[in-house]
Amino acid sequence: MKQETDAQNGVWSTPQWFFDKLLAEFPMETDVCASPDNAKCEQYFTEEMDGLKQTWTGHCFMNPPYGDRGANGMWHWMRKAHDSAAEGSATVVCLIPARTDTEWWFDFAPNGEVRFLKGRLNFSECKGGGKFPSALVIFHAHLDPGRIVRWVTREEPSMFLYEGNPERRAR
Repeated sequence: MKQETDAQNGVWSTPQWFFDKLLAEFPMETDVCASPDNAKCEQYFTEEMDGLKQTWTGHCFMNPPYGDRGANGMWHWMRKAHDSAAEGSATVVCLIPARTDTEWWFDFAPNGEVRFLKGRLNFSECKGGGKFPSALVIFHAHLDPGRIVRWVTREEPSMFLYEGNPERRAR
């Protein structure tokens, strides 16, 4: 499978090891932002299909283009993820840059379960790690908004069940 990164269009393909850990917790069925070369699920929506115009159901994975530009910017992807979960049709697991200073972050991320990733995610095609911090935001119909925030690390046996950072608490 070809890996794809293009800083010009904000496409960063999800590392397979990372997606495999997500699958242990979430039975992902649809990759809503994919290409045939980087799709993580058997069912996926390509740029030509325009995932923003599709109906999202079941367990969806979203690693959107990371730009803030135009009709396909982050605000629109986060809105679609939030709304699909609020309608009760989907659980959406979003891998996004932890850009807490943006409008799209404050409009949507606090309405989901936020899991900050310790360090920088080493995207498949980047040597030495990504150029930005990442977070998971999980939207589902029965979430108590803004109540769950975690730090997670890949060194833990289950990076997605890790609660807090014991090193920080000890200081």
